[in-house]
Amino acid sequence: MIYIGNHLSTSKGFLAMGKAALSLGGDTFAFFTRNPRGGAAKAIDPEDTEALKAFMKQHHFGPLVAHGPYTMNVCAEKPEVREFSRNALAEDLKRMEYLPGNYYNFHPGSHVGQGEDVAIPLIAEALNKAMWEEQQTTVLLETMAGKGSEVGRNFEEIRRIIDLITLQDKIGVCLDTCHVWDGGYDIVDKLDEVMDEFDRVIGLERLKAIHINDSMNPVSSHKDRHAKIGEGYIGKEAMERIVNHPALQNLPFILETPNDDEGYAKEIAQIRGWMHS
Repeated sequence: MIYIGNHLSTSKGFLAMGKAALSLGGDTFAFFTRNPRGGAAKAIDPEDTEALKAFMKQHHFGPLVAHGPYTMNVCAEKPEVREFSRNALAEDLKRMEYLPGNYYNFHPGSHVGQGEDVAIPLIAEALNKAMWEEQQTTVLLETMAGKGSEVGRNFEEIRRIIDLITLQDKIGVCLDTCHVWDGGYDIVDKLDEVMDEFDRVIGLERLKAIHINDSMNPVSSHKDRHAKIGEGYIGKEAMERIVNHPALQNLPFILETPNDDEGYAKEIAQIRGWMHS
């Protein structure tokens, strides 16, 4: 059994997102903590978050997967970008305490020519400054496709960041199917081997969430172009195997496919139809 949902807009508030997720057939969802292109975060209404928590309990939702803005780059070369990113990260984690016990996922960043040996300690430093012992949110590093100078292009780079984190019990990984495929991991013909490699390098206990997306490009393309489920190079059969893989059960699966609400409802129903009881 898995939880399944998609990205939703925060424009009408938190309870509205819960109701929207349920109406699409979902029992989890993702949302951006602020405008995905950056900027200030909207004030949180505690009554609204309490209402969502009650709604999620009533309808047996799985954990939510919040997403940091795309403009956040905690290992940026420019000091002003780094400062904005670190402030956004710290503020987002404090805001997540209104919804305790959920996940905060973000792209590790791009080294912009500095090299990963410079970037990885910068990412860990930003996290170590933003995280605190009593926080109730687990931070997730997202696996990346390796386009440009992205950090997190393979399991080893993700592991190198994790090794530098002080609060080891509050760090995990979100595996994006399009990203790992584009990054060179053959999850079509060698899914078991890829999961074994993840376990060996990072540890399956760190895997907390899945972004389930097909890919517009062949394996190892390093492009990061998401496709609708079953309409890309990963394909329907491989997606069905992923949904039912023993190592991935009880996790929230988040769709980031190019869809409207009707399309997401169809994909959620399709994925539910694949689930083995």
